[in-house]
Amino acid sequence: MANKEYLEGRLKELEAELSKTKDNKATNKHLAKLRSKVATVKKEVINASKRVHGSGFFVKKTGDATVTLLGFPSAGKSSILNALTNANSKTAQYAFTTTDIIPGIMIYRDAHIQILDMPGLIAGAHKGLGGGSSVIAQMRVSDLVVFVIDITNLSQINTILDELFSLNIYINKKKPNIQLRQNRDGHGILLEVNKSRMSYDDIKVVLNGFGIFNANVRIWDPVEEDEFISFISNKSLYLNAIMVLNKIDMAPDFQKIADQISSKYGMEAIPISALNMDNIESLKAKIYGNLSIMRVYLKPRLDKIGQPITTRSGITVGNLAKRLHTEISSELKCAYVNGRSVKFANQRVGIEHVLKDGDSITFIKIK
Repeated sequence: MANKEYLEGRLKELEAELSKTKDNKATNKHLAKLRSKVATVKKEVINASKRVHGSGFFVKKTGDATVTLLGFPSAGKSSILNALTNANSKTAQYAFTTTDIIPGIMIYRDAHIQILDMPGLIAGAHKGLGGGSSVIAQMRVSDLVVFVIDITNLSQINTILDELFSLNIYINKKKPNIQLRQNRDGHGILLEVNKSRMSYDDIKVVLNGFGIFNANVRIWDPVEEDEFISFISNKSLYLNAIMVLNKIDMAPDFQKIADQISSKYGMEAIPISALNMDNIESLKAKIYGNLSIMRVYLKPRLDKIGQPITTRSGITVGNLAKRLHTEISSELKCAYVNGRSVKFANQRVGIEHVLKDGDSITFIKIK
């Protein structure tokens, strides 16, 4: 198996060739092959880094949802974790205070939300530097990423986004609908649907570069070549994210800056001061609102007070019963619901009824 030094050298060679090759009709096929090779070697570099540095660190997912705080050293992640939760993460004015993942639990609207303070990201993380591969591995189980940015150093934003893009991590972007079914009938690449921004020849070259010569392909979204390569290499990751601009006590015009950043990057930017606890409650509300979770109340009887439970938004009566207990699900006949999802109080609904935030529900068993 190739060592890390060789792979990094090979990657530099391919990237140099890619940057020197002009993009035109005559070079399209060659460029597609180069990009496929670059994607493959990048993945091998990351895997080699894992072997060199060990297994890294990982925190088990718990609670109703998991949120990661991601940013550069000393951007204030530990202070934010302490402000949001009962965790005791070390804080200091110098870099690299946190060297492991520090978990905490934020309780908001009865939801138990796991908050993870990640080690500071550094340039070159996509090559495994600074434990970057372990940080990215933890992000894969996250329901939301919170970018923590020092408002006095806004250049951190582009660096973080560039690192994630190099790792084929797409922020606030819908996962494309691509269907690929390999076959052995020898008919080659059959492109049944193509709404991408690539030609048939481009798609064929990419697939051939990954050793796929016979397949039925349907592309339902306008993807670019880079994203298609990420999908084929099984490396792409799609995450929802918001941005926190910390240390607003050092920037009097923080609201103007936040509005500009939000407009530029198409992402919510919440200005806060973890040191002074400014806007922390607003940040909690934004985190909760971006997690696609909701609170419903379970009532054993219609005349009883409901007990709150946090669940995914858009859950049906039947799926909620399955989540609670298989016995409830197997004996479920219908339910009585109060709240925004029904037209009147104690409305009787079936198992396919979709619940909304704040609904109360009483399950009715088959007699």
